[in-house]
Amino acid sequence: MGTKKNLSIAIIVILVLIAAVAIYYFAGAHVPKTIKTGNFNTVTVEKGEVVATLEATGVVESENEVLVLSPAASIVKNILKEPGNQVISGEIILQLQTLPVEDDIEKLKDQLEMKRNNLERTQLNSQSTKLDLDYNEEVKRLKVLSLKAQLGDKEQLLEVGGISPARVEETRQEITLAEKDLAMLVEKNSIRLKQLIAEEKGLLLQIRMDEKMLEEKQELLEKMSVRAPSSGIILNINAHVGEKVPADKMLVQMSDLSTFKLNGSVDEKYASQIKTGSPVFVTVEGEQLKGLIGSVTPMVENNKVQFNVHLDKNNHPKLIANQNVQIQIFSQKKDNVLRIRKLPDIEPGKPCKIFVVQGEKAVKREITIGITGNEYFEIISGLKEGEMVIADETSSFRHLSEFAINQ
Repeated sequence: MGTKKNLSIAIIVILVLIAAVAIYYFAGAHVPKTIKTGNFNTVTVEKGEVVATLEATGVVESENEVLVLSPAASIVKNILKEPGNQVISGEIILQLQTLPVEDDIEKLKDQLEMKRNNLERTQLNSQSTKLDLDYNEEVKRLKVLSLKAQLGDKEQLLEVGGISPARVEETRQEITLAEKDLAMLVEKNSIRLKQLIAEEKGLLLQIRMDEKMLEEKQELLEKMSVRAPSSGIILNINAHVGEKVPADKMLVQMSDLSTFKLNGSVDEKYASQIKTGSPVFVTVEGEQLKGLIGSVTPMVENNKVQFNVHLDKNNHPKLIANQNVQIQIFSQKKDNVLRIRKLPDIEPGKPCKIFVVQGEKAVKREITIGITGNEYFEIISGLKEGEMVIADETSSFRHLSEFAINQ
């Protein structure tokens, strides 16, 4: 009985001693009052910018939505792709019946052939008519010359009394009439030639118009195979095989994968800090991309605020549709302020005490923290530029006002 009692007393004493040692240690009584150089890290107080950001999540999305319309009224012949399929530029999505367009092309070809034949006949007719007109003019000119020669002979006969003056006058009148007839013929021939030229130009114009229409129909025939205008993802196909569709009906809705934006969301408690034009940066596979907040959705859904981000390099090759990314939103920024790199045992909003290296000792000092950035604290008071602060965890020295640094 006595042995058991003595054992219990011994155990109690041991526990009391252990508790005393623990209290002694954690009260700082057993804290070493020296530390060797090289056994701790320091940070230097400097001037620079302090940037504070909010963390948000985002999804990479196509910046542009593309609508593909029906090129003409037709019937859907075949659908080769489905919503969700990724396509490259020029790839066929669906095909329309081409028979009506092919019929129009054949008709235009027949019309063109006929008009080209008409043009050839008109050109030949023009050449023939011009020869006839030139011949008639030449006949009239020769007649005028002949009458003038006769007049000369008659005037000589008149001088010797071999002919009457009336015959001479008659010849003069015939010359006048012949000259007027020639002038009229020349004028009529000129008008006729202009008419022939106008007819030829008219036929040429009709042929060019038909050729242009034929070219458009041939292009339309190619468009009846509806292709992706750019690389992207098909969101919706608004048609089915056998359906009759009018011209300009929206057939395909797709996203353009040539440029991207981000669709971001952040907790509603940060709603007041999400503003259009605020800068952000996003890290994608180790590369940092910059951007600006665009529109902000006024409605809050599932305790989240939605917004989109327009990137400076919206066609960066590392951007992939539906890729999840972390977005850092610049909430505060100060330039050329006193700062130190973030320390492990400093909590923003609470009194801060750190150890400053002063020669061969580290002295405790109370400081005031301003902005807490991603990498730096802003120093409001308590430190000067160039001072060195112990960067390691210093809770074991918390009850000391200073300690020595041994070389």
